[in-house]
Amino acid sequence: MEKKLPIEKTVMSGIKNMIMIVSGKGGVGKSTVAAGIAMSLAEEGYSVGLLDADIFGPSVPTLMNLHDVERPFLVEKDGKQVMEPYVRFGIKVMSIGFFFNPEQAVIWRGPMVSNVLKQLITETNWGELDYLIIDTPPGTGDIHITLLQQFCITGAVVVTTPQLVAIADVQRAISMLHDQTIGVPVLGIVENMAWFSPSKHPDEKYFLFGQGGGELLSKTFNVPLIAQIPMNENICASCDGGKLNELFNDSEIRAGFDSLTDRLLSLTETITEC
Repeated sequence: MEKKLPIEKTVMSGIKNMIMIVSGKGGVGKSTVAAGIAMSLAEEGYSVGLLDADIFGPSVPTLMNLHDVERPFLVEKDGKQVMEPYVRFGIKVMSIGFFFNPEQAVIWRGPMVSNVLKQLITETNWGELDYLIIDTPPGTGDIHITLLQQFCITGAVVVTTPQLVAIADVQRAISMLHDQTIGVPVLGIVENMAWFSPSKHPDEKYFLFGQGGGELLSKTFNVPLIAQIPMNENICASCDGGKLNELFNDSEIRAGFDSLTDRLLSLTETITEC
């Protein structure tokens, strides 16, 4: 029987923690959560990068008001050309969306997608980072496997919404992360859109998508529910307008991200190796 060689993972010098943000399905606000985590960490004084790894549906450029920028320019580092990330809200940002028009489809097979992802990570001038937050696409495809197999990922945060349809899909994502051959620690579950509170009536709560989904996942997989983030009628306009910082004007949303950031910081301190 042929002996399997151990998987050698790329260690990114200068980046202390690489955190994957994952979900089982689209439409759960995963990119907003990823960008919110990055912004919250930056506000705490940490050096942060945000990588949009959703090759086929990048939304970080819109969230960060970078949807109409030119291609990143190249700088020389250690004798080779690397891409200079854009900076918004104190966060270094890189996305495949910087290289294509929004209406242009990306038609690539798996190997091409994996190669481009590796270039975005290894050929970006990240500098010294405390955290690189990686917004991944929905599901459990080539991008996730490439990240898990080829890079030292500190851990993953799983985003869901309360309804049962989302939970069923998220279970598959957690199973992938728990896989003994490629898995990483699941740092926690974030229940996004946990309830709706009108901005003028913050004491009111309407559970539009049901209740208890995040708690059920937490108990089923023995993974902590580290935050519940509510929604209001202003979120869509803030995200579409690239005014992500306005999310934190809502005290309940800020409290959700503060709780998430505090738990993330304490959990990553306990992880010593990838």
